[in-house]
Amino acid sequence: MPARQPMDAFGAAALVAFSALLGFNQVVIAVVNEGLQPVFFAGLRSLGAALCIWAWMRWRGLSAAIAPGTAGAGLLAGAIFTVEFVALFTALDLTTVARTSVIFYSMPVWLALAAHWLLPGERIGPRKAVGLALAMGGVAWAILDRPGAAVAGGSLAGDLCALAAALGWAAIAICARATALSRVRPEMQLLWQVAVSAPILLLLAPLFGPLVRDLAPVHLAGLAFQIVVVVSFGFILWLWLLSRYEAAAVASFSFLGPIFGAGFGWLLLGERLGPGLIGALVLVAAGLALINAPPRKAA
Repeated sequence: MPARQPMDAFGAAALVAFSALLGFNQVVIAVVNEGLQPVFFAGLRSLGAALCIWAWMRWRGLSAAIAPGTAGAGLLAGAIFTVEFVALFTALDLTTVARTSVIFYSMPVWLALAAHWLLPGERIGPRKAVGLALAMGGVAWAILDRPGAAVAGGSLAGDLCALAAALGWAAIAICARATALSRVRPEMQLLWQVAVSAPILLLLAPLFGPLVRDLAPVHLAGLAFQIVVVVSFGFILWLWLLSRYEAAAVASFSFLGPIFGAGFGWLLLGERLGPGLIGALVLVAAGLALINAPPRKAA
């Protein structure tokens, strides 16, 4: 396997663009939720993404066969993926994009805490500890700032769903690194997640209310955008960047996620960013930057 190279201008530009795509993605989900029930929408997205990723693997000549000993881990990852996106899509139906972004993109906080106990060599040092404290303080501030949330249109249930989605995202990352799933290509890991989640989400969807709301062409366009651009192209781009550049350098751009999410919510949906949410956003972004900062090299 070739050595991963340090971050360059192309990689930095691609990661900024990817972070912007994820921030815009939150707006797309919120808009499509107006036409499709969130869990049904998530199931359709997983189904379409599974077909796209399978076609991509066939085109690249990559095997989609189940590697021996990985079925259990793949089913587990798919089940966690299901929970994550039930929570995320519901959060964007109940609270604002800005609040969801601040809480959901705290995922590296929960991943760092879990990795400290579950993964060898992933100990939390002083700098990470400060970053964790800042980011956790920001998440707590966002959730507990109920007067500000009421003015901005947020809800406690939606905020807690966003937190559950962040925990699910971290759990998938741990599963991908600490189970037999770590032995398969990233494309196959992603295929497991969407292929397992699609039928579960579609079967669960009727329990959450009518499947179709006020459906319009813009909602179908948003669904197609989710399937082709976000899940298929976006995630494959992310996997390619991880294969090309050092993992710590790629992860260091995660602090841009909540910034773009809150910014697009304000710019495109007219969401109000009160002082409490802005303070929480600053704490979370600063904490993520410290958590993902590369270690200093000795002279």
